[in-house]
Order: sequence, then C-alpha cells, then structure tokens
Amino acid sequence: MKIIKCISCFFLLLCLLSPSHASDNSKQLRATRVSHNDIVRGEIEKRIGILRSNGNLTVHSVQISSMTVLPALYERFDFRPVWVNEESVGQLILALETIEDDGLESSDYHLSLLKKLRAQLIVEEPVSPSLLAEFDLLLSDSLVRLGYHLLIGKVDPVELDTNWNMDRTVVELDQLIQMSRTAIADGSVAGFIQNMRPQAKVYNQLRSALAHYRDIQVKGGWGQIAKGLTLKRGMNDSRVVSLRKRLIITNDMADDNQDDPSFDSILEQAVKHFQKRHALVSDGIVGKNTLQALNRTALEKINQIRVNLERVRWVMHDLPEKFVLVDIAGFRVHYFADKVSVFETRSQVGTTYRKTPVFKSQITYLELNPTWTVPKTIFLEDLLPKIRRNPDYLRERGLRVITYKGESVDVKTIDWSRYPRRGFPYLLRQDPGPNNALGQIKFMFPNEQSVYLHDTPSRSLFDAKKRAFSSGCVRIEDPFQLAELLLDDDKWSQQELMEVIESRETRQISLQQPVSILLLYWTVKIADDGSVVFINDIYERDQSVLAGLNAQFRFRKRPIVK
Repeated sequence: MKIIKCISCFFLLLCLLSPSHASDNSKQLRATRVSHNDIVRGEIEKRIGILRSNGNLTVHSVQISSMTVLPALYERFDFRPVWVNEESVGQLILALETIEDDGLESSDYHLSLLKKLRAQLIVEEPVSPSLLAEFDLLLSDSLVRLGYHLLIGKVDPVELDTNWNMDRTVVELDQLIQMSRTAIADGSVAGFIQNMRPQAKVYNQLRSALAHYRDIQVKGGWGQIAKGLTLKRGMNDSRVVSLRKRLIITNDMADDNQDDPSFDSILEQAVKHFQKRHALVSDGIVGKNTLQALNRTALEKINQIRVNLERVRWVMHDLPEKFVLVDIAGFRVHYFADKVSVFETRSQVGTTYRKTPVFKSQITYLELNPTWTVPKTIFLEDLLPKIRRNPDYLRERGLRVITYKGESVDVKTIDWSRYPRRGFPYLLRQDPGPNNALGQIKFMFPNEQSVYLHDTPSRSLFDAKKRAFSSGCVRIEDPFQLAELLLDDDKWSQQELMEVIESRETRQISLQQPVSILLLYWTVKIADDGSVVFINDIYERDQSVLAGLNAQFRFRKRPIVK
C-alpha cells in the first residue's frame, strides 16, 4: 500500500470512506482540507522555529543536523510539506537501503526510523499532522545528510592533515534549495542523488569492487593459508590446495584443479597476478610478504575500498580538463588531458618520517639546471653529522657554503662543532649539474611546504618496488617528457630543453597557462584490465579515515554552500 503524501489528497480519501460523505458539500470539503494543511504547516513552522532559536531540534529522539539548508528549504516555501510525491519518498528510501554500495552507513540517514514512520502512516487513521510534519522534516534532513556526504565526504580531511587545501563550496544556497525542491516534486530524487556522486570513472569502479568483495564476505570469505616453507613452482605441498582455493575466490585464477597439491606453472602465473594486484614483487613465489597479503581478510579489503571511495568524494568533483596527478602511495605521476591519462611515469616520494603532503596547486614554471639550497631540517638532521665525520663531504657533493647575500664562505673558517647549539648563519647550496640533488629540471608550484616535482641523479632507485626515499619532494623518472607536454609549445621540444641543460645555464620557463597539480594518496586503484589493485599504506593513513567513516554523523564546521 502506498502512502498518500499529498496531505489534501489524504484527507480527501478519509472523507470518501466516511458514511457522511454523501451529505458533505464541496465547499466544506475544501475548507476542511485547507484547515488540515494549515495544521501540518503550523507543525513544520513550529519545529523550524525551535531549530532557528535553539540551534537544536530533536524528532523521535533523532537530531535534525541541517542548520542551514533544511530551515531555508521550508522558509522559502512558506513551511509547506516538501515530500508530497510518493515516488520521491520511495526513491530516497531505496537510495538509503543501498547506500552501503558507496561505503557509507545507512544509519547516518535515519533509514530505520523513516521506514518505521512510513509504515505507521499507512495504518494510522486519522493521520496525525504532527507525525506528517516530522516525517517530512526527517526525509529532508536525510537528503541533506546524504548529499553532504556524496558531495564532499563524511570525514573531514582537515582534521587528518593540516596541509589540506582542497575544500570546495558546492553551490549557492538558493540554487541548491530550488534544485532539491524540483527533484522532490518531479519524482527525480534518484537522479538527483546520482548526480551528487563523483562522476569520475574510478568512483563507479570502486563501487563495483566493493560489491565484489562484499559478495565474497557474504559467502564466507577465504581461509587462511598456514605458515610454512616458501611455496614455489615445482613443490608439492598440502598448503598449495589452500593457495589455489584462495586465488580462485578473488579471480586470480580459473576454477580448475583446485584440489591439486602441486605448484605448477598455471598456479605460478596466478600468484604473479595476485602479487601485481598487491604491489608486490611479481616473482610467483609465496614468501613472507605474499603470504601476509594472501591472509588479509575480505573485511580488510572492504574497509580499504571504503576508505578510498571516501578519498574520491573529497576531490574527484569538477576536475579541470588538464592536470598532473601525483599518486603518492602508488609511486606514480600522471598527466591528464581532457580527463584522460596521456602520460605516466614512476616516482619517488617522501620517507615515512618526511612524508609527501597531500594538497593542490598550479604548476607555473619549470627551472632547468636548478641549484639546490639545502633546507634547514635536512642540513641539521642529515648533512651536519656527515660533514663532522668527513671534512671533504661538501666538496665531494659539490656543496658550497654561502651567506644569505650569496657570497661564498671558506669552509675552513667554520667550526662545525658549534652547531646545532648555535644557529647556523650560512646556507649550503649545490650548483647545477647532473649530480645536483634536484637533477637537471624541477617543476614549480606555489605551496607552503616547499615541495615540488624534480629530476634526480638517484635513478637506480626507480627500480625499487617501494620508493619512499625523498625528503618530501616528488622525484620523477621521465621529467623531460612531462615538461614537453606541460609547455605545449613548438619552441620547447625535449631536444631544445636538452640544449639548455648542456649549457649548464640556470633558466626558468613559464607555462603558457598554469596547469593544476593534485598530490593525492590512494591505497586502492583499478588496473587497465579491471583488476582491483591494493597498495601498501606507506604512511598508515587508512585507519584514521576508516575510523571517521564508522563514527557517528556530524557536519564539519566549515560551510559548503555560499
């Protein structure tokens, strides 16, 4: 049985079922209907008044959270009920019933209470105006909460990282209210909710991955593979049967010969596929690290995907047509044009004690043959102990001591034992050249952390699987190809850039148009073949995001509407 959400129609139905209906005239009916509508409006107005005056409104032991959008929604339309279209009510409740597909919790959006009140309204006669008003308010608050999470995320990234600078305002308040009201009236709430999700392809891919691993969990997950000798091709071991079953469940191999205890070439390829999906050395051997990854539970995978869905909600709305994306945990740098990745290269990022920060900026210029002025922290913590032990360290590294005015200082006149007890009055600078710590080119974008992309002489480190080696900046493997793409200028091919490099002249080249750069942190991504790739949480950031997702609902303090 459908609920009649239009109050006037509902009251009309009650009158039609009444024995005295035949004697009612149309004027009395209209007057009664208007009176009933006015009562419901009055109940809504009373509650909005409480919310405005007290900053707090509780309905059926549930707090109304929206302090801006919800009261404005009802005030703009003279406190009339909003949810007069039964189809819209059904669409919202269905969206809440399936919101776990987004890695969110239905309990944040009053789902159980809304279903309870909806059932009560079906059987209650006469319908209480107070109950109708409260049901309407709860539906509106639910939609605001849901939109809030889909548009900007549930967890506040600023509370996790003070460097965060990717906050966004969603839309002007009046426009948001009109869009919401129209969607509800037209019965297009499902489409309205869908449009609030990030439209980036990766979001839908992660939702599919989440559904896949939830299905695995419902079916019992996978068993643990016992510890023992390293498993590899040619062995015959009872644990190989467990390994086969484990890899079949996650589609790393076909469902063939799952009871075979021999480690054959087919199984070796399946192990390599699994290792590739978990950013492990792809050698087909089940050693300590591979076994550990195999034995992580389906729930751990589910939570890892949920965390990364949240990260997509933080940043993947309204992306520019062109941007550079630094995938910190994945050790990759991409360049997107027309929102398609047209360039990708390996990178090295900050160590676990000098983490590469997450933020956005714009690349404005490149510098060829850069000098490197040693940051104070690196001087005190890294270089000073080496200089004390080796008097020739500065000369071997091509480092000069200079004053803040750029004048050279004779290192023989410096008593290094006085530091760091006293403030070091000079700077250390490395001249341009192939051994410069920044390599032969750097990419500059304004930021408070003094972080940038750059070349590096430590090129052998790109072959490492885990490449957290820098002091926070991002070293990239193919910098000149990226430079050519960013400059997008016939005058600056890679050949012309190399001619400047060979001159050893330090030169700045401005981009014709600044290009956005996003330094982001992902621990799950989707490979080109559709496989779900789980990445090591090098900075141990996932747990705090997961805790926020599992916490009770609350709005962040910063406004999201103009």
